[in-house]
Amino acid sequence: MNTTTRYVVLVLFIIIGVHTILSFTHEDYGRVTSISHISSQLPWADSSPVLPPVEHIDMAANATQRQNATLLMLARNTDTDSAVRSVRELEDKFNKKFNYPWVFLNEEPFSDEFKRRISNVISGQVSFGQIPHDHWYQPESIDEPKASAAREQMVKDNIIYGGSVSYRNMCRFNSGFFYRHPLLQQYKWYWRVEPDVHFHCDIDNDPFKYMEDNNKVYGFTITMYEYHATIPTLWDTAMKFTRENPSFVHPNNAMGYISDNGGESYNLCHFWSNFEIASMDFWRGEVYSKFFDYLDDTGGFYYERWGDAPVHSLGITLFADRDQIHFFDDIGYEHNPYTHCPRGDGKWQQGKCACNPDRNFDYDGYSCMKQWDRIQPNA
Repeated sequence: MNTTTRYVVLVLFIIIGVHTILSFTHEDYGRVTSISHISSQLPWADSSPVLPPVEHIDMAANATQRQNATLLMLARNTDTDSAVRSVRELEDKFNKKFNYPWVFLNEEPFSDEFKRRISNVISGQVSFGQIPHDHWYQPESIDEPKASAAREQMVKDNIIYGGSVSYRNMCRFNSGFFYRHPLLQQYKWYWRVEPDVHFHCDIDNDPFKYMEDNNKVYGFTITMYEYHATIPTLWDTAMKFTRENPSFVHPNNAMGYISDNGGESYNLCHFWSNFEIASMDFWRGEVYSKFFDYLDDTGGFYYERWGDAPVHSLGITLFADRDQIHFFDDIGYEHNPYTHCPRGDGKWQQGKCACNPDRNFDYDGYSCMKQWDRIQPNA
């Protein structure tokens, strides 16, 4: 081997050694000088990037099992923190397995922060909508001096939200308008979720599918008494409507739940509507639509303080088959200060529930569960 050849071999040896060292010590250098990278730059090479392997989750199968349903929240921008907590809990306990879409409604445009933070904790589709003016604000037909005097009296009587117009707007909207919003027209079912509520158990079965398969129209977790001072004429107004429209009353209604004397008076029991899984087709139907319009025309949402919970409850118990109302015992739910903790055989253990069964509200003195139990087939 002559001198020139020895120098060439030595230089090649040095180059290979330096290349090897740099490949191990400098990741970027190793990647750029790799054979796969160099070959990809050749003119005849496939220009498609080489991607790392990924786990493919087949959402199509799950999508075919989903019902025509959405998770629904009415919230304000000031509710961002508490809304995110509620959404995250329901996603973790239920929706990460089913990927139902969410709809958020607000009387004002949602802030970029609200949308960004909510979207970050949601597993699927999310929509943000603004409520039409006429669906939210006090209608011009209301006699404002009369309504103002009623609010002032309620403040003097220390009635909760007695002086609030915005609370009345919300109750009226939830009673008769939310299901008319354009974003909800495509859906039949909804699960109402509020900011700052808690879900204490894993939910492995789809409640929407249960409702659909078993011909239900309304589902609840908590039932209680309403404040009579907020609805002094609601029962009489509802009974007047039924006398004028007797054919609307379902023959298998739930009168025994809402009245202790066959309909002579209202016992104030209602389903707590901050949690409800229900059919918007029922609200959109002729019977409930006429019922709501009848109530709305009286001005009771503003001259008194009619809540959407008793309005929904009267509508469901009077005009639906009581067998279409379902108590979701297996869903652990909390809206301060009350908690429903599953009590059925093995349900607390099966759902890996974090709630304390000893703090279950079901048979608290302010609960109406006993009235619900008495109209059940096995009562």
